[in-house]
Amino acid sequence: MKFRPCIDIKNGKVVQIVGGSLRDSESNRNTTIVNFESSQNSSYFAKLYKNDGIYGGHVISLGAGNHDAAVSALKAFPKGLQFGGGITPENAPIYLDAGASHVIVTSFVFSDGKVDMDKLNLLVKKVGKNNLVLDLSCRKKDGQFWIVTDRWQKFTQVCVDEKTLEQFGAYCDEFLVHGVDVEGKMGGVQSELVELLGKYSPIPVTYAGGVKSFSDLDLVKNIGNNRVDLTIGSSLDIFGGTISYKDVVNWHNSNKSEMEKKCVI
Repeated sequence: MKFRPCIDIKNGKVVQIVGGSLRDSESNRNTTIVNFESSQNSSYFAKLYKNDGIYGGHVISLGAGNHDAAVSALKAFPKGLQFGGGITPENAPIYLDAGASHVIVTSFVFSDGKVDMDKLNLLVKKVGKNNLVLDLSCRKKDGQFWIVTDRWQKFTQVCVDEKTLEQFGAYCDEFLVHGVDVEGKMGGVQSELVELLGKYSPIPVTYAGGVKSFSDLDLVKNIGNNRVDLTIGSSLDIFGGTISYKDVVNWHNSNKSEMEKKCVI
């Protein structure tokens, strides 16, 4: 298990929000609940992660007007960060050329709530399986976790389960999964979802959402069978929270060393 950092960008600023409050409509733009807005630019955080050797984090564009800030972060940490937000086969190469290790996609591969395999195959052909992360962020309804799109407001007809993870795992290098119901609320992780991912994901997977205390690192490590990486956003002190970023980096390095020793043995 590894710590995966994040850089969320809205209106060109690095922010942390309650994910489920984001809307597409201009008339609803003020409904977005912002937990934190940084005075530092996106490249500041990218350089921080680079200096600490924390790879595999993600830069997410929350709406329009974030291209320059996103590219700035990617160029500051070449091949160290993934990028997501409105990715299509046409613009994906732009962000890969700017330094993204992967592009992250959800909405493009869904039409009318279903998987559009033609679009998915087109994207794989365009960028390559090894450069693609599928975002399977989901909300719970009727006892199952259903993938949501369009700022996490629209339920698809596809749930996150063993079959879906196995199917999508053949088309991408990693999964990114936000527990949307708890994302940004700092009220605790969605344990049932973490357990599911740890049990069934055939490829590397990162969970994000709800981390409230440092102890959640060990919690996710245990219930995710040490197979689910963790993103922490609003709860980190660098984003106005109470969890020490440096302590998390130290935990990450310690766990990484522990895993490397086991591999040698």
